[in-house]
Amino acid sequence: MTRTTDGTSRRDAIRRELRELGLRATVARVAVLEVLREAKTPLTHADVAEQLDVVGCDRATVFRNLVALAEAGLVNRTDLGDHTWRFEAVDRDQPDHEHPHFLCTSCGTVACIPGLEVRIPRGRRVPKAVKTRSVQVQIKGVCDDCS
Repeated sequence: MTRTTDGTSRRDAIRRELRELGLRATVARVAVLEVLREAKTPLTHADVAEQLDVVGCDRATVFRNLVALAEAGLVNRTDLGDHTWRFEAVDRDQPDHEHPHFLCTSCGTVACIPGLEVRIPRGRRVPKAVKTRSVQVQIKGVCDDCS
């Protein structure tokens, strides 16, 4: 079992965090958040459900927990234009950190691009959502494996 810096298990830390937010720390909810925190890319509901099927979490339970975690601000939910919601854990150390995603138009693979920044020159007229960072940046193209 993985330990955090203060010596507690990762699951204990997740349970504590959920309770601090007023959420029940159910086995399924802890498992969903743990899967998302271990993931390197955003995951679909099907991806998470497949990983948790072996521990007995059904698809409806996984979906309800994904939505609850998103509403609590622990998970970001995005649609990259392919009508599929993807979920990723919010980085607790950088909760306001947004990063663009790359969507392969051939195979559908999604990858995070954490080092990329989009800058808007001063004086440009932009929608208020851009100024308040209430937008998502995505890049579409063909991935290296498909090209």
